[in-house]
Amino acid sequence: MSWGTELWDQFDNLEKHTQWGIDILEKYIKFVKERTDIELSYAKQLRNLSKKYQPKKNSKEEEEYKYTACKAFLSTLNEMNDYAGQHEVISENMTSQITVDLMRYVQELKQERKSNFHDGRKAQQHIETCWKQLESSKRRFERDCKEADRAQQYFEKMDADINVTKADVEKARQQAQLRHQMAEDSKAEYSSILQRFNQEQWEYYHTHIPNIFQKIQEMEERRIVRIGESMKTYAEVDRQVIPIIGKCLDGIVKAAESIDQKNDSQLVVEAYKSGFEPPGDIEFEDYTQPMKRTVSENSLSSSKEGKPELKFGGKSRGKLWPFIKKNKGATPEDFSNLPPEQRRKKLQQKVDDLNKEIQKETDQRDAITKMKDVYLKNPQMGDPASLDHKLAEVTQNIERLRLETQKFEAWLAEVEGRLPARSEQARRQSGMYDGQTHQTVTNCAQDRESSPDGSYTEEQSQESELKVLATDFDDEFDDEEPLPAIGTCKALYTFEGQNEGTISVVEGEMLSVIEEDKGDGWTRIRRNEDEEGYVPTSYVEVYLDKNAKGAKTYI
Repeated sequence: MSWGTELWDQFDNLEKHTQWGIDILEKYIKFVKERTDIELSYAKQLRNLSKKYQPKKNSKEEEEYKYTACKAFLSTLNEMNDYAGQHEVISENMTSQITVDLMRYVQELKQERKSNFHDGRKAQQHIETCWKQLESSKRRFERDCKEADRAQQYFEKMDADINVTKADVEKARQQAQLRHQMAEDSKAEYSSILQRFNQEQWEYYHTHIPNIFQKIQEMEERRIVRIGESMKTYAEVDRQVIPIIGKCLDGIVKAAESIDQKNDSQLVVEAYKSGFEPPGDIEFEDYTQPMKRTVSENSLSSSKEGKPELKFGGKSRGKLWPFIKKNKGATPEDFSNLPPEQRRKKLQQKVDDLNKEIQKETDQRDAITKMKDVYLKNPQMGDPASLDHKLAEVTQNIERLRLETQKFEAWLAEVEGRLPARSEQARRQSGMYDGQTHQTVTNCAQDRESSPDGSYTEEQSQESELKVLATDFDDEFDDEEPLPAIGTCKALYTFEGQNEGTISVVEGEMLSVIEEDKGDGWTRIRRNEDEEGYVPTSYVEVYLDKNAKGAKTYI
């Protein structure tokens, strides 16, 4: 099957058909381009949707994401963000592998088609020119033949007429011979042109047109193959992202399966538990006895007479917390407006935040100190004195943060001393201050009471408590028994322990660890069973004994 032989006379239809093929290809390109725009728009909308429902930083909404259901929702949002990314990949791959490639191919196809049909028209014009030449020679031959016939008839007429002179007859004879010769010449020319035209026509229909139409056929078949390959690529681009999209969906399913309703219920308890005990029975007040009526300590009366002491864990007005209106004013620094359990959590969180800030400032101080040492050893690198101001500023910040931490730890120790039951973890976190705050807690427990608006009032200055803590802090470990070693450590750098409570170490020295870093950036170590103190955690490499009591296990 060849267009050159089967469609030799369909030049115009082939021209229309090939233009239609190019239009179809351009339509497909437009379709893919619109699909890529849809994918980009869809991906953008998915990302905006995911971003819209992301929790805002440092907001109450972010705190809600501690629940497993909220964590699963957050994981779903993150997976949807990755899901959107795969649609962007689809758009990019379709653009690079289909749209751009086909647009370039269409330009080449148009150029090739133009060239082929230009050759076809040129061949047509040539054969038409030959045909015109043939027609012209044919008409000339016909005209000359007619002229020769008329000249012959005129000669014969003149020759038969006796009245015509011999000279006129001779002239008519010569004219007839001339016309006859012209007719013969026209015949010869017509025959030659006809023969040449037939040759040209045979070559046109059997050589030129078949070759041109064959090229056009091959061009059209390549276009068809190309559009088929593009459709396969279109499907393959989608298929390539299916595994990753499947992983995104698997991630959503996994997040959903991780939801633990019991854990969320426990978190609600931890978030809102007040620490109070339910109110006890209200005593019967006998009004029939002629005696002065007493006010029950469990009564909801607001009378100030007979006001009982606030004793946590026993019968006290503290048990009436659920019935007291909460304070809506400014939150006190020590969170005294909160129930004991909530207050303890807030104070513990504040202490942890301060310890993180201390660690950050300590790391910065250590970095500045190391840089200063480098400057001292290599003066050409910088002036050591230029770091003194920054070092003093960081040191001052550390001291300020430590004082702030001691203040909040004192309040934390006070609250933990009042709670009827304390977890082992809470005891470890505030154990350093139990001895110093025992007396202070007792006094405060007697002088503090719940106010009608739900907040606590302090009748004893908290500053005096801090002074007691500051006075006894240096003697914290004097009366304690020696702690057992829970591991060993190797000094990574030399540390000069100039402050009280610290110990100097030399790089490479091996020592015993008796207390881990509790988040404040310091580790307690011992040398030779009689010398102990604190060193920066970043200055030592700790090797804990897993069998030692109190040692943590790291996975």
